[in-house]
Amino acid sequence: MENFYMNESYSVKVGDGFDFKLSKDTISSLDLIKTGTDAYHFLKDGASYHVKILDSDFNKGTYTVSINGSEYQALIQTPLDELIQKMGFATNGGKNIDSITAPMPGLILDILVEEGQEVNEEDQLLILEAMKMENIITSPRNGVIKKIGVSKGDAVDKKQLLIEFQ
Repeated sequence: MENFYMNESYSVKVGDGFDFKLSKDTISSLDLIKTGTDAYHFLKDGASYHVKILDSDFNKGTYTVSINGSEYQALIQTPLDELIQKMGFATNGGKNIDSITAPMPGLILDILVEEGQEVNEEDQLLILEAMKMENIITSPRNGVIKKIGVSKGDAVDKKQLLIEFQ
């Protein structure tokens, strides 16, 4: 298996059907000029494009962009985002989640919360080392920690219970 993370390719979906991959090499070879705050101009195949980032949510990988005056919704996923999705741990629908399970086998490096603690959506809960990467598991919703099913230093299996909410 080739090293998935060194590839540094990104999956980009614009609107309802324009999907493509961008590699680090592709990005660096673009004829791209920054023209202002969140504004760019680039040339591709002799065509000129004016791009402005109107809104962004880096944590979710969602962007609203204007390209030559037309507005588009874009989703950018890293290789890790794609791997987590393929392994069955999607981050959407988090508002109804009452427990968090391990997205992949790994080692619990740190637990950042305690039972009974109130947390907000996106608060950091624990750090899971998997595939030589530290992954911060964040809260999918506001709530109170009911039970922590692991301890620091534990090896966990995919889908093993990590945290339950009240």
